[in-house]
Parts: sequence; C-alpha cells; structure tokens
Amino acid sequence: MGLHVSRDRLAEALSAFTSNWRNPNLRRAQLGFLGAWTAEWAFTVALGVVAYEDGGAFAVGLVGLVRMLPSAVLAPVLSPFADRGRRERVLVVVSSLRGLMTALAAVTVAVHGPTVVVYVLAVLSTIAATLFRPAHSALLPTLCRTGHELASANVVRGMLDSVSTLVGPLLAAVLLAVADVSVVFAVAAGASFLAALLLARVRYDALPRPPGPLRPDLIGEAKEGVRAVTGSRDLQLILGLAAAQSLTRGALTVFSVVVAVDLLETGDAGVGALMTAVGAGAVIGSLGASFLAAGARLGAWFAVGVALWGLPIALIGLYPREVVALGLLAFVGVGNAVIDVAGFTLIGRLTPDSVLARVFGVLESLVTVSIGVGALLASGLVEWLGVRGALIAIGALCPLLAVLAVRRLRRLDQSVIDTDQDVALLQRVPMLRPLPLPVIEQLARSLEPVTVPVGQAAVTQGEIGDRYYVIAAGEADVIGDGRVVAALGPGEGFGEIALLRRSRRTATVLARQTLRLRSVSADGFLAAVMGYTPSTRAAEEDVASRLQRFAPDQPDEPPA
Repeated sequence: MGLHVSRDRLAEALSAFTSNWRNPNLRRAQLGFLGAWTAEWAFTVALGVVAYEDGGAFAVGLVGLVRMLPSAVLAPVLSPFADRGRRERVLVVVSSLRGLMTALAAVTVAVHGPTVVVYVLAVLSTIAATLFRPAHSALLPTLCRTGHELASANVVRGMLDSVSTLVGPLLAAVLLAVADVSVVFAVAAGASFLAALLLARVRYDALPRPPGPLRPDLIGEAKEGVRAVTGSRDLQLILGLAAAQSLTRGALTVFSVVVAVDLLETGDAGVGALMTAVGAGAVIGSLGASFLAAGARLGAWFAVGVALWGLPIALIGLYPREVVALGLLAFVGVGNAVIDVAGFTLIGRLTPDSVLARVFGVLESLVTVSIGVGALLASGLVEWLGVRGALIAIGALCPLLAVLAVRRLRRLDQSVIDTDQDVALLQRVPMLRPLPLPVIEQLARSLEPVTVPVGQAAVTQGEIGDRYYVIAAGEADVIGDGRVVAALGPGEGFGEIALLRRSRRTATVLARQTLRLRSVSADGFLAAVMGYTPSTRAAEEDVASRLQRFAPDQPDEPPA
C-alpha cells in the first residue's frame, strides 16, 4: 500500500512538469522566461566585469544599486500597463527592449566606447525588465484551467529560475574564457530576442480589459494595486512574509562575505562556495516542490519555506563550521523554492485578474526595498552584535513570523480547498468549462449557498430571473407549461436563459429531493460568461439548442 501511495505521489509530482509541456501556451511562456532570465544573469556578470575594470569593487556595488533603484520605484507604476491589454504583448515588448539595450552595450564595448554609455544602457534595460516578472506572473493564471495547473506552472517556473541562476553565470564564464565581454553581451541580447519570439507565439482568448485612457494616470492605477493588497488580510499576510524573507535575503548578501572571511576564514573562494550551496539547494528544492503542486496546503508550506530562510542562518551563528554552513545554506535554497511555488500560486489565486499585475508589481517593489534594508541592517548588526550575534538575530526573524502566521495560513488553505470544490462544481457545467482559472475562481468566490426543501420550487415559470443556479446535491424536475420535461442532478445548472435573453423564467424547477444549490447574481454570471469569447459561444449554442427543443411536441430538457 505504501509503495502504491508513493508511486501515486510521484506521478502527481511529475504531472507538474508534463502538464506544462502539454499546454503549448504554457510551454512557450515558460521557455520565454528561461531565455529572459538566463540573459539577465549573463548580462549581470558581464556588467560586473565592466564595472570592476572601470572602478573596482566600489563601482560594482554602485552600479548594482543604481540598477536596483528603478525596479523598486517603477515596478508599481509601470505594472498597470500589464493589466490593460494582452500581457504576453507586454512581455514581448519588454524582452525586445532588453535585447536591444544589451545589443547596444555589446557594440559599445566592442568599439571601446564610453563605459558610462554601458551603465546608462544597463539602467534602461533594468527599467524595461521591471515589468517582466509582474506581467509573467499575471499571465500564468490566464493560461491555466485549474489550481493544480497554476501550482504546476509556478513549480516549473521556479525550477527554470533556479536553472537560469546557474546557466546564465556559467555561460558568461565560458564565454569570458574564450572571448571578451562584448560577446557575452551579444549572446545575452540573443537570448532576450529569443524570449520575445517565444512569447509572441502565445495564443489564447484574452479576457476583455478596458482600454487605457488617452491620458493615463499611472500613479492612480498603481494605487489600485496597493488598495487590492491593503483590502485583503490574506494578501497582506503573504506579502508581509515575503518582505521578511527578502530582508533576510538582503542580509545574506552581507553574511556570505563576513561569514566566509571573518567567521570561517575560508577567504574569497568561500564566499562563492556559500552562495553555490544556496543555488544547489534551490535546484533540489525546485524538484521537491513539484510534490506541492498536487497538494492543497500551500499556506502551510509557505510558512515552512519562510522558516527555512531564517533558521539555517541562525544555526550557523550557533555552529560556525564550514561543512555545517554549506549544508544549512542548501536548506535556505530549498526554502526559496518552496516560497516561490506557494507564494506566487496563492497570490495568483487570491487577487482579481483586473489588478493582478499591479499586485505583483507591489510585491516586486516590496522585495527590492526589503533586500536593500536587509543588507543595511545586517551591516549594522554585525558592528553592534558581532557576526554570530547578527546571524542569530536576523535568522530568528523568519521562523518567529512563520510560527505566528501558521494558524491564519491554515485557515487560508481551508478557504482555497472550499473554493476548489466550487470551481470543480462550476467546471462540470459545459458553458462554464471554457472559463480561465482567474474568472471561474472569482465566480466561485461569489457563490451563495441555497437550500430548497423537497416539493418546493427553486424558480418559477414566468417570474423575473435574477440569479443562476448550479446543483451541488439533490435532484429536481423541470416543469414547463404544467408538464415534467426534464430532470436535473448534481453538476447541472439552470436559470441562464432568463439572464442571457433578459426574459422571464421559461420553466419551473421543482425539488424532487432536498436541493443544495450554489447561486450567483445575474451581474456576476453575465460578466463571467459574456466576458470571454469561448464561454459566450458555448452559452449561446446551449440556449439556442434548448429553446429549440422546448416545444409542446418535443418535451425534452428545457432550462429555467
């Protein structure tokens, strides 16, 4: 029995990868992400070489700071562009601009142009890149049909993110060994253009979004993303924990140096070894995180991932040994992989599609600021408490917050499970089945339970229709003009004709057994069904077919 269960779990974990490969749009979106992020890491290495040759270690740090600041400031401001239209088009533009800037940097270096031009191009590339992750994170739910598929997409993207952190620098190192920096820039530009080509091939029926105003108010639109976060306690919790994890991440950039040089006395090479341990743990964690896609307790696992970001760091302060430090930092990488899967999936499922990119933009800005604060805080604590004291103080933050948040995260898990059940119920209805996950999930969250006792009518012929119903349990008779013309059971809906045709009820639905219904308002139903071309087409075909069948000489299954 145990072996059988293990095989089932392994099959479910592998499905996280196979489901993405079978979905052409997801496959292209994910490969586009891999190309874009491999280009980013290779570009970062090449830029570091240029800065170091120009002004030493200080120049490297200064250029890194200058590149980071635009992301923190502009991520929420630019993210409204990804909520206005087709998000893959935003990604194509972003990748093309990054490719162009990187190609110009390659030319500048090749002709021995001014280094300041390379810096300016790096900043412009980073400004464009600010939109990439929020837009990509908001695109994935649109390409998915179920919560499992979305979790799987985040598993795969987390794995590709980890792979790119290894492949990008490795590619740059190989190219620098046989060529110069301009070649690295050129290859990175090619990877960005390839990402743009892959993303341009994403094809799907987009959700309708209002066109942008002639005079856009980016600040006002950005505030809507902030309001979406402040209006949801669950989003506040997820983003707050993500900020704590990012603060620890910023501190780790300082700790990796002082631990290697001052505490472990392993020198400069030890710095690289410590960060390599984190990267290796992230790759292993990404493989293990595939098991999370089949589970429903993402909130609880998110707490585990947050705790893993801090606990190993605190333990290094208690047990400062090189082998111990390498092993513990690998667990930090595992925690990072778990956070990526659970956090991005939960945000994608909790946020309305209309502001999804803006919420991810808020996250991007929050993460960037927290990383900077963490680095400064770690530097101060090392001076005040010493290396070991600083490790323990910073390392204790995430585990403590995770313990305090775990009860609320478990309640969030139960809410997601309940929503999944309602989504599964709605997807049994043919006209609702084509709806993408963000739409059908929003519809599921608006459902209201209704109980109809045996012998009573759920709806009555001739009355004005204002709601749509789906049967969760029980059976009913459909009565038209005094005759039983059809029977309905679990997973079947009724009430759509009156809403779609703006007419009165065409039949009475009488409870043969006690009915447990889920109902949605006319506005919610029409916004979902009529706002998406495939579901609109399915609904119109269904209504036309049923009205044609509902005739005195053909008493055959009319709706109400």
